[in-house]
Amino acid sequence: MANSGARLGWAALILVYIVWGSTYLGQRFMVETMPAFAGQSVRYLIAGLLLAALLALFAGPHALAMDGPSLLTCVISGVLLPAWGSGLTTLAAQWTASSLCALLVAGVPLFVVLLRRFFGERPARATYLGVAMGFTGLALLLLFNGHAGTAGTQGSTWFGPWLVILGSLGWSTGTVLVTRRPKPANPFALTAVQMTSGGLALIVFSLLHGEHVDIAAISNRSWWAFGYMIVAAVVALSAYAVALDRLPVSTVATYAYVNPVIAVLLGAVLAGESLSPMQSVGGLVVVGAVFVVVRAEARAKAIVVEEPELVV
Repeated sequence: MANSGARLGWAALILVYIVWGSTYLGQRFMVETMPAFAGQSVRYLIAGLLLAALLALFAGPHALAMDGPSLLTCVISGVLLPAWGSGLTTLAAQWTASSLCALLVAGVPLFVVLLRRFFGERPARATYLGVAMGFTGLALLLLFNGHAGTAGTQGSTWFGPWLVILGSLGWSTGTVLVTRRPKPANPFALTAVQMTSGGLALIVFSLLHGEHVDIAAISNRSWWAFGYMIVAAVVALSAYAVALDRLPVSTVATYAYVNPVIAVLLGAVLAGESLSPMQSVGGLVVVGAVFVVVRAEARAKAIVVEEPELVV
């Protein structure tokens, strides 16, 4: 029975690797002809309401109950995670290769460590080595972003990667906030309200950005990517919950350095993307740094990585 539970857990974790790793390419295809903020707002509203409905159906309406402080945590983190974090990353996907986006987002655990230190926590010493490695890798990714072009070519514009970094800072802040404030007992309730409130905030972002939605101009590929991203949000989240229930947290946390590898492979095979030689080195350093941080924090029983809602 224990072996069967572990097999189920590994099957779920492999699904997390593939689905979450593929969302970087999915968001790139989505924004080819669909406004970034508007597309993400509808996607998160649908996914959030669908998750809330499924939770009420299978666990009962009481599973969505929460007090005022917990609701405030959900709303604020919804603005920081799906809206600010995912919104800016999706906007950047118009000009940034999906593989580069994935490697930059992989640096989120590094920012989380720094924020934890700012709030007085003391991560393990090996964690700081990982952070130093990680920022070296991020510097290589940014400094050697030398191709001119769009996400449709091999490189990206100079500002696209910086938008991803800015989104990662918002994501990291939301992650730390959730760990330090009251939150609902049911994690699915937290995520449902996060996605719904984030979707509402993205409507405001879309209006402020002056986006115009022309349904007739949206390509079939963008529609398929949009649909896939909605399904991915619910499927990957459920698989993540199963994996956490069946496997050690330190094992599940391996998504933090496996997902970027999946994203780079899919970008190369399905979109013809490639990184410059120095960016490839930087990407390897970032993935290695996240490995060091995750392992160090696992030994200290303080895993710093959270569910990567940034792209889901």
